[in-house]
Amino acid sequence: MLIDIDFRDKRPLYEQVSDRLEELMLAGVIAQNEALPSVRALAVELSINPNTVQKAYGVLEQKGLIYSVSGRGSFAGGLEQLLPKKQEELLLEQDSLANRAEAIGLSRERLIERIRECRGKTGKEIGKGEES
Repeated sequence: MLIDIDFRDKRPLYEQVSDRLEELMLAGVIAQNEALPSVRALAVELSINPNTVQKAYGVLEQKGLIYSVSGRGSFAGGLEQLLPKKQEELLLEQDSLANRAEAIGLSRERLIERIRECRGKTGKEIGKGEES
């Protein structure tokens, strides 16, 4: 599993685990209906208390991102709901950032240019109403 715990991070360990699992699901590393590691196995792998992993799984289950099958374990689910929600959150963050940039004098053109630079794109796909 591709989860790293940062003991210097101020976020609780269960939050780091649940956030990372969510990211892995979004990236397609964990597919819908794929079995997640058992609580014990992940706890051993991460060298953390199984209760911490159980709490992370509980958070994800409350969000509808995973589901449990009695005697079988936990599975990724709800991904069709996760991606649009995360995309909307990101767009809201982008709106906020654009407003802050505008407030300090950065032009829309400079912001678009920067996005192109970051994405390595030079065409018309950014800033012309098309999604990329």
